[in-house]
Amino acid sequence: MRCDVFLRGIAALLSILLVGLCCTPVRATEQVTVGTVGQASANLWPVLIAIDKGLYAAEDLKVDVVYVQSSAALVQQVTAGSLGVSISTGLADPLRAVGMGAPIAIVRIEVQAPPYDLVAKPGIASISELKDKVISLGGPKDITRIYVERMLEPNGIKPGEFDMVFAGATAARASALIAGAVDAAILLPAFNFQAVAKGFHSLGLTVDYVKDLPFSGTAVNVAWANANKATLEKLLRAQNRSVAWFEDEKNRAEAVQILKGASGLTQDDVEKSYDFFRNGHFFEPTGKVSRSKLNSLARAMESLGDLPGALNVDKTVLPGVTQMTD
Repeated sequence: MRCDVFLRGIAALLSILLVGLCCTPVRATEQVTVGTVGQASANLWPVLIAIDKGLYAAEDLKVDVVYVQSSAALVQQVTAGSLGVSISTGLADPLRAVGMGAPIAIVRIEVQAPPYDLVAKPGIASISELKDKVISLGGPKDITRIYVERMLEPNGIKPGEFDMVFAGATAARASALIAGAVDAAILLPAFNFQAVAKGFHSLGLTVDYVKDLPFSGTAVNVAWANANKATLEKLLRAQNRSVAWFEDEKNRAEAVQILKGASGLTQDDVEKSYDFFRNGHFFEPTGKVSRSKLNSLARAMESLGDLPGALNVDKTVLPGVTQMTD
């Protein structure tokens, strides 16, 4: 008798537990598509880490990355609303778009200084030797023109004292340099390391001359962002955690393998890229947007005639989401 009562008690307890489990809400995973430029590269490292290490999953997000041919094309898709979010976007393009009235906003700076290297033919050993030489840039109104002019002027070369040819992508500029079609080119990792391995000379890093111009960031379609603020905040939190993980030296080997697996770059190229980005602390760690740096970028673009007029950078960010600092 006592055994029957005991068993009935156990059965009742199990029923209660099962009911409790059935009633516990299961958090749904939200799928988010983000756009970025080109292919998996060092600039995208925090995103790749957040996917691989489950940092998005911890926020109940599944992030799919779509690669778009150029930063300008990416911003066009965000403007049209076919993409809600763009990551690792060259910041000049969102600023230009906002200046033309596009419904987009900047919510984060990702790479806080330009990670370029000015690389030249084997016979050229210093920046001062580039006078009257041919240099490959992104375009006549591309921000890379500002970078190169700021690097050349302290070395005695003024605008107009060198020739320019234009190729929108780093890969095309690297190919022109290696083929001998130009004397120098401004290159991103790992193309600079590949050129140096072939005997070309690194003449100097852009960051040593340009510290006030942020390079890339996260931009959003305003309508999408206002309708999905909680989702956007989750994305931004994961980005901060990912940058902190990248900056921890003990994660170097794993970080190298994450980018190597995603990009197809060689072990040596990825290791050099890791040291380059980490030692230079290129990834912005706080998620905040510097008003003064955005202003500097806008003024630089205006000097190229790349903006229709003076741009109020406070109108380029998303109220209630973008964290602004002076």
